[in-house]
Amino acid sequence: MTTPHRPAPSPPKAMRRDAAQNRERLLRAAWEVFAELGPDAGVEEIASRAGVGMGTLYRRFPTKESLLAALSDEILDSVFACFRRAAEQQPPDRALEQALWDTGEVLAAHHGWLTRLWAAIPPEADERRIELLARLDTLLTRAKRAGEVREELTTTDVYACLLALRVLIDDTEGRAPDVWRRHLAIVLAGFRPAAEPLAHPPTDDTLIRANTPKHHTG
Repeated sequence: MTTPHRPAPSPPKAMRRDAAQNRERLLRAAWEVFAELGPDAGVEEIASRAGVGMGTLYRRFPTKESLLAALSDEILDSVFACFRRAAEQQPPDRALEQALWDTGEVLAAHHGWLTRLWAAIPPEADERRIELLARLDTLLTRAKRAGEVREELTTTDVYACLLALRVLIDDTEGRAPDVWRRHLAIVLAGFRPAAEPLAHPPTDDTLIRANTPKHHTG
């Protein structure tokens, strides 16, 4: 699948109430259909499950790629809200952990197709991931200043935690839907300062920044 370059979205125009409701129904149906049938599921099934005609679907999402982009944006919007809420409402020593717990809840609520969706929108086509890294950086810096995490902890370490949660939630849904909670608790325990240093050196942050657009500075 070829995914077009996606700059950060512009503020949405006001949408009629019925149009907004149709869009929401289509997104909910898309999550269900893709989770059950995989990425090759047809948009006809999505329209049918949403209770709308194909014309309505194509007015909201002219291509399958635009539907995938909307699903990606929906997750990122929710994750950004988790990080923003944690930064505003939690003390520095709690904000990072709270953001990760809340993000886990978001991912668990959208289980079944997270890994495929992430792969469908590659980093070089999605400038919004830079914003996610910036928010993560901010909370990590605050946690270090508060003495809540190891000094050697990097943005890549925390981002890898999110990636692991995403895969774990997708792979265990239906069999052990709460196992991600124990996994995250174990990871967070490893983040905290300890007398013994970690056995392996940190990975350079270029691992997560190498394929992101370099002209974005926000």
